[in-house]
Amino acid sequence: MDVQNSIDGTPQMLPPPPGTFIDREELIKYVGEFAVSQGYVVTIKQSKRDKVVVLGCDRGGVYRNRRKVTDESSGVENTRQRKTGSRLTNCPFEAVGKKEEGLWVLHIRTGTHNHEPLRNISEHPSARRLSENEIFLIKEMTEAGLKPRQILKRLRQTNPELRSTPKHVYNVKAKLRQGNTTVRNFKSLAPQTTAVENNFQAAVEQTRQRNSSRVPNLIGGRFVDSQSFASIDVVNPATEEVVSRVPLSIDEEFKAAAFAAKRALPSWRSTPITTRQRIIFKLQDLIRRDIDKLAMTITAEHGKVLKDAYDEVLRGLEVVENACGLAIVQMGQFTPNISKGIDSYSIREPLGVCAGICPFEFPAMIPLWMFPAAIACGNTFILKPSEQVPGASMMLAELAMEAGLPSGVLNIVHGNNDILNAICDHEDIKAISFVGPTPAGAFVHSRASAHRKRVQSNTGIKNLAVVMPDANMGATLNALVAAGFGGGGQKCAAISTVVFIGSLSPWEDKLLERARQIKVNAGTEEEAELGPVSSKQAKERICQLIQKSIESGARLVLDGRLVAVAGYNQGNFMGPTILSDVTVNMDCYKEEISGPVLLCMQADSVDEAINIINGNKYVSGASIFTISGLIARKFQSEVEVGQVGINAPISDPLPFTSSFGSRPTFTGDVNIDGKAGLIHFYTQMKRVTQQWIGIENTTADGGNSGP
Repeated sequence: MDVQNSIDGTPQMLPPPPGTFIDREELIKYVGEFAVSQGYVVTIKQSKRDKVVVLGCDRGGVYRNRRKVTDESSGVENTRQRKTGSRLTNCPFEAVGKKEEGLWVLHIRTGTHNHEPLRNISEHPSARRLSENEIFLIKEMTEAGLKPRQILKRLRQTNPELRSTPKHVYNVKAKLRQGNTTVRNFKSLAPQTTAVENNFQAAVEQTRQRNSSRVPNLIGGRFVDSQSFASIDVVNPATEEVVSRVPLSIDEEFKAAAFAAKRALPSWRSTPITTRQRIIFKLQDLIRRDIDKLAMTITAEHGKVLKDAYDEVLRGLEVVENACGLAIVQMGQFTPNISKGIDSYSIREPLGVCAGICPFEFPAMIPLWMFPAAIACGNTFILKPSEQVPGASMMLAELAMEAGLPSGVLNIVHGNNDILNAICDHEDIKAISFVGPTPAGAFVHSRASAHRKRVQSNTGIKNLAVVMPDANMGATLNALVAAGFGGGGQKCAAISTVVFIGSLSPWEDKLLERARQIKVNAGTEEEAELGPVSSKQAKERICQLIQKSIESGARLVLDGRLVAVAGYNQGNFMGPTILSDVTVNMDCYKEEISGPVLLCMQADSVDEAINIINGNKYVSGASIFTISGLIARKFQSEVEVGQVGINAPISDPLPFTSSFGSRPTFTGDVNIDGKAGLIHFYTQMKRVTQQWIGIENTTADGGNSGP
């Protein structure tokens, strides 16, 4: 047991951190477990079952100054004075649970104690009480002629944590002989080896004691199991083995998360910005410390190779690093003397409760795009990870709490469309950041905007590349292979289509040769360069698009549909696939493939290539490979996309730069990155006009008044 010390050096027992709970029993259990970890025991003092419950300390422990002070002046020896207050003085500690808006909220009325903590919880009387079943077993064994020590030994075979003594068993036997079989049912309390001094330790300890296959929600600083019986299997795409199970959380659990975020907001927004900054700095350090664990979790759930998973966490870290410096860019403006004696200034304030909805493509990077910036600006946050890859988000939440993030500032609720709808509809949520498929993004933007929320919705993206005849062949092929097949093609920066100007034949053979050299294997294998796609359904969809394209006239240059990986017969592996002679009317060109498939097209001129790009409303980024600065400048000027690459593929933007254009790949108020996405989206401006009147001007009769 590890407790804090007060100023005078005596041990200080901490009260449980306030929180929000689904039901009364959960609240009582939470307070009880926390109390034991600190060295005291709680009991129910008052209870109105559907309204309020008052929990007090059961006065366990050693009282200070338990003996009366002997009056030495009287000369009377009094070595056996009665212990004062040992059963007369109540401990002032009180925790109150009240039902508010359908949820139980814990308040600490008095957090102090008038006794010292128990060094061993078995010292407390309740630790020696026996259950009703154990009482009847004692009765049966007594009738069989067993001695107290023998009885106790047999009881401990079924209950090793039993703290009763032979003398206690003897007293029970005596009562049984008198015919008194009435007992109070108390579970024996075992000593707690783990101290719970802050929210992080409490939450992580709960997670370790929980069934690891069931992913918990994070509500009000606590990892809690969902009450829902429905769940979705999280499957390793390389083995098809179940990694964990994600609950389809019920509406009450989402409301509890929203209530916890709303409740934590006043305290968090008033926290000094430097304090918030230090927490983000600490989070950055912890992510670097556990980057290998995060990468392994991403690979196990998503399937991407470890190198790609590691790089993903690093890109997310860039956003966290940028969030560490948001204090500078949150400053407002001051304009003196807009009129005589009148000044005006603007300040940036947090919006309130914000929410983020994440896709499966980047299990760590997308959450890190969202919540660090939001909480750095003083907001509280509700995160809904993808039900396919929840592990990285849960690890990041644990690290945030270890960094010192207060309870309720970050909450995580798992689920599907019901939770998505609840996020869009809840009146306390002021802003929503969404990344995901185009239909879902359009739905979120429409529904959330109808409830007057800020929305940034980044949806399905296609990136194209144009290759001029004069392009450097080696560098261009390296870029096309990396951007076309890297990450299994399951990323927003993937190049799915290449438009070759002039003849394709000089390029096709070399491209085929490079693609065949890519090693397909499970992401955890050392030599792996291309892992499996996310699911069997995803693989089936990709194969259907390939087959439909062949039937529409595309030429299959390289077929990766039947690739086999030794030792992973059940995996969802797709080898690099190349389709040539693709036209703009084919479904493979119109739709987002999200797989290791590269489409090859031909055009007679750069103008035709630009028209192809501008004619596809879902193209967000385009690259050109050439040694001609004139052609590159023309391409940059005339192509209608948000990102342009010149002799380089499209990459994920740095957090302090802006990306994406005005195409349907983005809808909403401001983009997800850059100053607009990291600051403006999560804050609002307030204009203040002030005038201070001097003392001589305050009253007409010359009276004094304050400034």
